[in-house]
Amino acid sequence: MSEVIKSLKSRKHRLASSFIQLNVLTGKGHSNGEAFSFESKLHATGNYPLRPIKTEILQVNIGKMCNQTCRHCHVDAGPDRKEIMTREVMQQCIDAVKNSDFNMVDLTGGAPEMNPDFRWFVEELDKAEVNIIVRCNLTIILANPRYYDLPGFYKAHNIVIISSLPHYSARRTDAQRGEGVFAKSIQALKMLNEVGYGMEGSGLELHLVYNPSGAYLPPSQESLKKDFKRRLKTDFDIEFNDLYTITNMPISRFLEYLIQSGNYDAYIDKLLEAFNPLAVDGLMCRNTVSVGWDGYLYDCDFNQMLDLKIGDKIPLHISEFDEEKMLSRAIITNQHCFGCTAGAGSSCGGEIV
Repeated sequence: MSEVIKSLKSRKHRLASSFIQLNVLTGKGHSNGEAFSFESKLHATGNYPLRPIKTEILQVNIGKMCNQTCRHCHVDAGPDRKEIMTREVMQQCIDAVKNSDFNMVDLTGGAPEMNPDFRWFVEELDKAEVNIIVRCNLTIILANPRYYDLPGFYKAHNIVIISSLPHYSARRTDAQRGEGVFAKSIQALKMLNEVGYGMEGSGLELHLVYNPSGAYLPPSQESLKKDFKRRLKTDFDIEFNDLYTITNMPISRFLEYLIQSGNYDAYIDKLLEAFNPLAVDGLMCRNTVSVGWDGYLYDCDFNQMLDLKIGDKIPLHISEFDEEKMLSRAIITNQHCFGCTAGAGSSCGGEIV
C-alpha cells in the first residue's frame, strides 16, 4: 500500500505559506546567496527588466481541487483543496478574451474537469472561437461515471489535450503520482485514441508531459519522445502527437521533497549552473497571462502559486483586464525562474531552445 499524501495546506505545513517558500528560494541560509540572483542574470543578458512580447495565451487555473495528490505538484492540489473558480469569474475571462488578442485559452488546475462549470466554460470559449487547451491528468476520466464521456466532449470542441505521464513504466509513474495511476492513465489514453485523439489525420491533438521523478533536469525532449512513442505503441498500442519535458520547479510539494531528501542545495546549484541565456526570449511569461481561481492576475502559473501578483500600476484582477497596460508591465521574477532557463529551457509547452 502506497503512502497517502495530503496537501501542504491541509497538513498546515510551513511550506503552505508562499512567504516561507520565497524566504527559502531567495537564498536565506543558501551558500550562493544574492550573487547568483535571477535578476543579476537578466542584467547580464540585457533583459532586465523582463518584459512581455505579446498577449497570446490566457492560462486559467479554474480550481485547486484534484482527484490526485502527486508528490511533485507545484499547485499543492488534491481532493482536500476546495478553491474553485466561479462562473462569474469565468465570464470575466471570456470577456477579456473577446476584447484582446488572446488566441489560446489554457485550462488547468488541479483537475479542471472537477469544476462544476467546466463544461459551460469550454462551450462558451468555443463560441468565442478561441483555441482551447485542457491539461487533463487522464485518471479524472475514470474517476467517476460522470466523467466517462469526457473524450467525446473534448472531441466535440476540438480541445487540445495535454496530459502528464511521468514514465512509460508503472513503477516510475506510480511512485510520483500514486498507486494505480499508471494503469488508469493507460486506460484513459486508449479511450482518447478510440475517439481519434493522437491518431494520424484526425486533427485531434494529444500531447504528453514528462516531469523528472527526482532532483535532476529532464533529458533531451526529442530523444525521450522517441522512447515514449516506441514503448507506448509496442506495449499498449497507444498513439500520441508530441511529448513535452518540463523542469520541476522548486516550489510547493517539490520543494518539500527537495528539503526532506537533502537535495535542495544541490538542485538549486544545478539550476543556476545550467542557466541558458538563449531561453530567456522564449519564456512563457512573455506571451502568457495567468489567472488564478479567484480571478487575480499573474505573470505565470508558478508566480501564481507563490502569490507574486502582476506588478504595480497594472489592474490586478481579470475583471479589469487592460491589454495595453499588460503589455507595458515589467514581469515579476525570483529565484524559481532559474527552473525555466535551465538547459534547454522549460515552459508549459516543453523545451524552449
